[in-house]
Amino acid sequence: MLIATWNVNGVRARLDYILDWLKERTPDIVGLQELKAEDDSFPYDAFEEAGYSAVIHGQKAWNGVAVLSKFPAEIRQAGLPGQEANGARMIAASISGLEFISVYCPNGKSKDHPDFKMKLEWFTSLAEYVDAEYSPLDQKNLVLAGDYNVCPSGLDSWDEELLRGTIFHTEAERECINQLKSLGLSDLFRSKYPEEKLFSWWDYRGGSFYKNQGLRIDLMLGSPVLCERVTDVYTDRDFRKKRNDQTPSDHAPVIAVLK
Repeated sequence: MLIATWNVNGVRARLDYILDWLKERTPDIVGLQELKAEDDSFPYDAFEEAGYSAVIHGQKAWNGVAVLSKFPAEIRQAGLPGQEANGARMIAASISGLEFISVYCPNGKSKDHPDFKMKLEWFTSLAEYVDAEYSPLDQKNLVLAGDYNVCPSGLDSWDEELLRGTIFHTEAERECINQLKSLGLSDLFRSKYPEEKLFSWWDYRGGSFYKNQGLRIDLMLGSPVLCERVTDVYTDRDFRKKRNDQTPSDHAPVIAVLK
């Protein structure tokens, strides 16, 4: 079974690119982020034709999250409770015994920007929601997948020494990830590859992708039961490349293989 997460940076702008990926990789469940589309403008028909149902929490021009699935999916929660004013950033679905949450965490912009405080508060609300709705996690098949806009450690940055203390690299942001882990969640990639550098986002500018000057900010956090099922986790770098004149997202898909 393949589950995945992908910040697509505009679902309509990159629809053909996404459909090509679905056809080639055939994932079973996918969390999408940064749809930049409202519910009524989401391309449901195109995904249905590709074999996927979709549940979404959309927003015009900004944000927006979805879950694509080959199996019937039931929405459990659309929008993070208490954080509605900060955009369409979370959708939780129940799918054939799996609890799947797609999140698009706030960027924060910079340590001195008002959005930074909002980002930290948003993460606190996320941890409170997961704790209230899914604890205890030891018997839950739960995955919390998405664009976290945080490098969990120095190993997840192309240059920690240069960027330490800047946005995505602050101790306050990393503590937000640790707060989620304290609930019983584990980073699926790090559970398999504790020392490997592998990124998921590269700036469009300056040839960052080809220089591999990236960040690992797209994560899948899983419950103990789910972690036991993981056999591999990887970044699908081929789908960060330009294909047939189609411009990719600045994020690559991240895929986990489950028993």
